[in-house]
Amino acid sequence: MSNAVMSDKKVVQIHRYGSRHWVGDGFPVRNLIPGNSVGETLSPFLLLDYAGPENFSPTDQPRGVGEHPHRGFETVTIVYDGVVAHRDSTGSGGVIGPGDVQWMTAASGVVHEEMHEKEWASKGGVFHAIQLWVNLPRAHKMSSPGYQTLLKRDIPVVELAGGAGQLRVIAGEFRGISETMPRGIKGPAKTFTPVHLYDVRLKAGHATEIAVPTVFNTAVFVLQGGVSVNGSGRVGEAELVQLDNSGERMTLKATDDTVLLVLSGEPIDEPVARYGPFVMNTKTELVQAVNDYQAGKMGHLS
Repeated sequence: MSNAVMSDKKVVQIHRYGSRHWVGDGFPVRNLIPGNSVGETLSPFLLLDYAGPENFSPTDQPRGVGEHPHRGFETVTIVYDGVVAHRDSTGSGGVIGPGDVQWMTAASGVVHEEMHEKEWASKGGVFHAIQLWVNLPRAHKMSSPGYQTLLKRDIPVVELAGGAGQLRVIAGEFRGISETMPRGIKGPAKTFTPVHLYDVRLKAGHATEIAVPTVFNTAVFVLQGGVSVNGSGRVGEAELVQLDNSGERMTLKATDDTVLLVLSGEPIDEPVARYGPFVMNTKTELVQAVNDYQAGKMGHLS
């Protein structure tokens, strides 16, 4: 597609984190979604918690968050530093470290735990991660749970034009605007609705252009450094840029060496009812989720 026929996505708002709290005793998070009046305006993304960076001292008792349920959506954990061990009531589990991604589909219901991996915990170190919640459409909320381990080596890397940096395609497809950029690079994550998720590293003083679909809700979250998005002022650490869903071009200009995450997804135009770890379409379905969990229908960890 020619650069000349593209229009820019407009910046709607720049959000700071709404709260800072601990999830269990292993994840000190700053919450960006759904706080800050973002609400459901970034559907299908329901939650963004930014964990760390936090230095943990060595321990023989791994920290984390113990057994808890989910229904009606997917959790996506992206690790930058540290190591996470996961196991759930379906028998799935795994260990993810720097550069790896865990994509868990809770769907009809799952009970799981997320802990610092034992060997890593015994040595201590810096922990740094993001967790997203991605909504499921009504037709799939009660489907079977699933689990995807996306290892660093399996996530394709795009070298950005002009030596600007690198972009990893976790989900969806990368569409570079420059004629010199590769196109059609697809991420390994399997999704129920169209989602593009890019892990980007930009070098100070460099810029890159990315195309995302016109109708998709889109945001840029800065983990480290600083960047201008489509002419915005500098956006820094733990800030989220929300863009409108007109236009399809994003220009990212780094003021510092920057690590950021691009989230873009087709909105799910359905009612959202949420209560703690459950996200359904109606309050009646939420009551059923609570009853099912209490009755043990989502299983337990052995």
